[in-house]
Amino acid sequence: RYGMFEKTKMAIEREEGLDRFTHAYKDFGVMMMEDGRVRCMEWIPNARAVYLKGEFNNWNLIPYREVGFGKWELFIPANRDGSCAVRHCSELKIVIETKENQTIERISPWAKYVVQCDHNQAFKWKFWNPPSSQRFQITHTRPRKPDRLRIYEAHIGIASERCEISTYRYFTSNILPRIRDQGYNSLLLMAVVEHSYYPSWGYQVTNYFSASSRYGTPEEFKELVDTAHGMGIYVMLDVMHGEASKNDLDGLNMFDGTDACYFDDGPQGFNNQNDTRVFDYTKWETLRFLLSQLRYYVNEFHVDGFRFNGLSTMIFHDPSKYGQHQLCSRDYQQYFGRQMRTEGLAYLMLMNDMLHNFYPNLITIAETKLLNCNTTNRFFNFFLLVQLFSEMRDEEWDMHFIRQMLEENRNDEKKIMFTENHEQNEVGRMTLSRILIGDSPMSECQQVTPQLDRGLSLYKMSRLFTHAFAGQGFLNFIGNEFGHPDWVELPSPSNNDNYQFARRQFHMADNQQMRYKYLNRFDRAINKTEERFGWLKSNQAVVTRTHNGDKVIVFERAGLVFVFNFHPTKSYPDYKIPVRQRGSYKIMLDTDDNCFGGHSRNQANVEFHSMNEQFENSPNSMMIYLPSRSGMVLAQSNLVDGY
Repeated sequence: RYGMFEKTKMAIEREEGLDRFTHAYKDFGVMMMEDGRVRCMEWIPNARAVYLKGEFNNWNLIPYREVGFGKWELFIPANRDGSCAVRHCSELKIVIETKENQTIERISPWAKYVVQCDHNQAFKWKFWNPPSSQRFQITHTRPRKPDRLRIYEAHIGIASERCEISTYRYFTSNILPRIRDQGYNSLLLMAVVEHSYYPSWGYQVTNYFSASSRYGTPEEFKELVDTAHGMGIYVMLDVMHGEASKNDLDGLNMFDGTDACYFDDGPQGFNNQNDTRVFDYTKWETLRFLLSQLRYYVNEFHVDGFRFNGLSTMIFHDPSKYGQHQLCSRDYQQYFGRQMRTEGLAYLMLMNDMLHNFYPNLITIAETKLLNCNTTNRFFNFFLLVQLFSEMRDEEWDMHFIRQMLEENRNDEKKIMFTENHEQNEVGRMTLSRILIGDSPMSECQQVTPQLDRGLSLYKMSRLFTHAFAGQGFLNFIGNEFGHPDWVELPSPSNNDNYQFARRQFHMADNQQMRYKYLNRFDRAINKTEERFGWLKSNQAVVTRTHNGDKVIVFERAGLVFVFNFHPTKSYPDYKIPVRQRGSYKIMLDTDDNCFGGHSRNQANVEFHSMNEQFENSPNSMMIYLPSRSGMVLAQSNLVDGY
């Protein structure tokens, strides 16, 4: 696999140079030149003849000329006054006569803007060439690459409270300030690359160079990214390089009239489980297309990084045989053998090598925990939480099992941790908030029930525990920072295009008469505390005490002591914990603080003093008051005083 990567890279450098090869979006598609002419270039290997038509010439056919290697070229002269002959936002189509004597109409794979007149119809290709007065001008420099990631995962379309598809401008004005104020330093945007089927969450991509027109124009997306940069927020996009939509009228499928073109030919070119097409990484034009897409979004929109989805399709011949449990194991042998797609692994190496050489401050993330290919991986523990919170009595929780699950991961690989992401918020699944809180009254006017008290406590504890234990980053899905109770169900024919659950109700967090405010405050406090002490950029936590009977876990990270008591009823007035550093300790963060909806059973200014007494393999110990169902972060007083 490494040999294939080196061979491919060297061949590209020798023939064209990797920089030019990956800037193909400047050569392919339809674009205006400086002299007002329009240059058109396409790769259509199965074509016998190719034509362009559109509103600009009353839909008359203009022939391309073949220039070799399956490529076709066309120049359209400028108007007499030097202006572009193809009007901005006018519709275009490519007409292809195939070698099988079929005539088909297609959208250019390199189209920069496509729109749907109706959400059930195919996209229409619009020539994107706005006048200079309508082009957004970038004003902010890119933020520095974060040394740890506090990621806000978001879907533009569900950001509004109204039953509608939200917009780039709404997100810019209303959501970006929330992200900044909550203490997140990174934004991960889903479903921006154009996709015809809205409920697919952007996974069934049709148009790789088009920022989705559902939410607005490319200029408005540029404004979103630039505004985020002005707030110091690092912006990343979801991309799908493993598979693509099967649509042929507006996607890549059957673009030249064959099953092949950008994809594997025959059965191996189809992912029947997802009803998608699978890319062929042995073809130069496929590599050119995918690599150029990444550079297009970095150069044109100033995107700072990418999360790559569907990697199992890229690296396994049959990804259905390799579930999440196997992918999270420590066994690297599963990545060797005939089950592997060597060309897919080589592409991942080429992609990462290219991006990090040209853009040293860029970050790449693998959507599932797959393998070490210079990407930042994710660790997944949501189902462990669900099993504990909904399937077992609190008294039956096994602290050693929790510790084992968290420690059994590849410590030499970077990880993004989360309690739940977008997948756990999809229709048919219960959000963590719904599992814990259920239908308990969240109004301050109503009495706190035992279920609500339990739910609020465990929600805060689980987020702090996950945030602090092992990762180099933490991810929050839009709305979960305040415990949004509803799942996300995007409008589709199956629900009569209902938007009721395709929105985020931020008024719940803003309403001071609702208890969601406590979860929102606590989420902000976690991020602010991490910003101050930097545990995400330190080594993985060291567990110093696990006691199953007491339901207590203690670990240290970044010089802090994290103490969790999961027992539902027992509080410990003088609980002995190990500490590796001598000194006095103060509480930096407490899930039980009444500011976060707790009971404030510890005073905010209380100070605990260590003793030079070995305990649990640590040289020192300390007596603390440890309330039931609570977690706290302790820091040495000398690190806090005068800060």
